[in-house]
Amino acid sequence: MKTISIIIVDDHKLFREICSEMLNGSEQLNVIGVCGTCEEAVEMATKHHPEIVLMDINMKPVSGFEIILQMRGVSPHTKFLGLSIHSEMEYVKKLIELGASGYLTKDCSIEEMIKAILQVNQGGNYICDAIKENVLQRMFEENGTTPTLTSLTDTELQIVNLIKDGMPSKKIAFHLNISLKTVEVHRHNVLNKLDVKNSASLVNFFSTHHIAI
Repeated sequence: MKTISIIIVDDHKLFREICSEMLNGSEQLNVIGVCGTCEEAVEMATKHHPEIVLMDINMKPVSGFEIILQMRGVSPHTKFLGLSIHSEMEYVKKLIELGASGYLTKDCSIEEMIKAILQVNQGGNYICDAIKENVLQRMFEENGTTPTLTSLTDTELQIVNLIKDGMPSKKIAFHLNISLKTVEVHRHNVLNKLDVKNSASLVNFFSTHHIAI
């Protein structure tokens, strides 16, 4: 099986090493290099011409935006996925204007990161769930309405259904083939979005409003 060659550019050593180890756990992916400076990134791109670059846009002293421009100059066929702690659309727009194919926030799951890499490698674009949620939230705020089910992602809706069926987090993780930590993050996000305190309140929310998913 041909693997997708990847370079990770991030000035936080721990993040790039953990990210590399987790991505290499997929048979479809091959992290061929990690680096933390602009010079290293451009040198790696010149030498290896990776298919995908995961780029931290908050690099210092040279920003990820500038590094992308330099890497594209030496490896024009490489596709870029931006990584950031920010979920504001301004960052996404700027990155896409530079020719990047996608954007992920650093609190995304490894499952979503792999999904994004595969989609971008096949010629598509990818914007992470956190960004989509942020856009939805703004739309609701502008319209003066309160977000409900429309603010939930597909995965969150699946998890809500399983919670309604009385399934605990460990079984949900097994059922959806995701990590327990990912399930807990999704549960936390659902409670926040629907403004309920716990799983019992969540079930009561659907019962009270006669909502079926």
